[in-house]
Amino acid sequence: MPDAKILVVDDEQNILDLVTAYLRRENYQVYTAMDGPSGLRAARAFKPDLVVLDVMLPGMDGLELLTHLRRESDVYVIMLTARSEETDKIVGLSLGADDYLTKPFSPRELVARVKAALRRLRGGVGVAADTTVLTSRRLRLDVGRRRVWVDGKPVELTGTEFDLLKTLVEHRGLVLSREQLLQQVWGYDFYGEERVVDVHIGHIRRKLGDGSLIATVRGVGYRFDDEPA
Repeated sequence: MPDAKILVVDDEQNILDLVTAYLRRENYQVYTAMDGPSGLRAARAFKPDLVVLDVMLPGMDGLELLTHLRRESDVYVIMLTARSEETDKIVGLSLGADDYLTKPFSPRELVARVKAALRRLRGGVGVAADTTVLTSRRLRLDVGRRRVWVDGKPVELTGTEFDLLKTLVEHRGLVLSREQLLQQVWGYDFYGEERVVDVHIGHIRRKLGDGSLIATVRGVGYRFDDEPA
């Protein structure tokens, strides 16, 4: 997505400078902020397509800022966390982050994740809308309108949750590993960060209101289990 708008919020100037340089090489419009309140104001003013958000911020930490963002938008958020703070990763995902990277990180890895996310967000721009509707006995998923119903009732999912559920429904009855889901939904091969899949699956199950629609195959991955319509 050339000229996509990206907001980077981090209180370390060297990280801001490095990330900004790498992202601008890809022709992205980059906005920066160094504290939570400034980051929130920037998000509201510039309406970015994607946010790179550090957890540790002055004024308002990244988790609180993420909570505000989720009340107002479905913008794609990549959290930056300290390597030792596993809790921050889980809390960030639980609050609605789409992905995370641990510090120190490779700027090339960040750019790869940004590119993958923006490709997915761009979706069908410039092509005919996808009219596919996936159905099972209890679930209906309209791909083009990005809407989901369970037992006839609408279910609100984030963009990442929708894509994850869609991938499982498209492979109904088959077990998909976490690695396969990372590749198909997040768009990269990055082994070792499989927790991001588990947390989003947990979100989907709670929103669908019935954990039986998505089965866990211990030691392997997940499977959509509902019967055909």
